[in-house]
Amino acid sequence: MLAKTRSATSPSRIRVIAHHSVDPAVTILVSMTQTATKSLSSEALTEGIRIHVEPSFVRSHSDIERGRFIFVYTVRMTNEGSEPARLTNRSWQIADADGTRHDVDGPGVVGQHPDLAPGESFEYSSFCPLTTAWGTMEGHYVFERPDKSTFQARVARFYFAVPTD
Repeated sequence: MLAKTRSATSPSRIRVIAHHSVDPAVTILVSMTQTATKSLSSEALTEGIRIHVEPSFVRSHSDIERGRFIFVYTVRMTNEGSEPARLTNRSWQIADADGTRHDVDGPGVVGQHPDLAPGESFEYSSFCPLTTAWGTMEGHYVFERPDKSTFQARVARFYFAVPTD
């Protein structure tokens, strides 16, 4: 789904928000888990690109007794700078409570290579299965400018944790 909205605080600024998921089931999971704990989230600003991540645990799709913990995370990237940027690649480092680390690299996100003009945002949701009740994820996105120069926009560490309640 692609939606263009005018900001109430800046009527001349159009924000493009695209919401995509890896799988239609992820969209349902995200809507079921919008109560992510703020302290688990992360935010970083690199060369005008702000990356905000909200993770949450999905109890209904996890099997705690068998060590299968499903976490959903929603990423919102916003171009707060003055130059356009296109996301080309991603790189993730995922660590579980046992210290096992998985590196994930690939083109784009959820099959997309979003172009962000100044003031535009792109949001997507995905998931991460872990074999432990907590873990971390961090990394970066590679963005390309119109002059073909590239930079890495940092994704600050965020945390996956099964609620204790």
